Amino acid sequence: MNIEVIKSKIHQVRVTEANLHYVGSVTIDEDLMDAANLIVHEKVQVVNINNGERFETYVIKGERGTGSICLNGPAARKVIVGDIVIIMSYASMDFEEAKSFKPSFIFPDSASNSIV
Repeated sequence: MNIEVIKSKIHQVRVTEANLHYVGSVTIDEDLMDAANLIVHEKVQVVNINNGERFETYVIKGERGTGSICLNGPAARKVIVGDIVIIMSYASMDFEEAKSFKPSFIFPDSASNSIV
């Protein structure tokens, strides 16, 4: 039996940009992606602490060291610049494997989106 468990989490990061006229996705600073063990095109869930919105999209790589978190396309309507969001991805794995799996959680400084 396989179950779905949390794989990666960027906890409470600040939205730096919202770009409605883009194909879709969330742009994430490459440093944050690496620290959270996220890859380009990975499906993520975004939870907006400011307004309670929850939605799914996929990751695109942002410029390293910029702290960029940009919601693109229709997702741009779910946030405003300055909102605090949580970005999570999940993995499907065997029940026994899931018992010992260790997810990657990071807690960036929400003022600068830098890794603490």
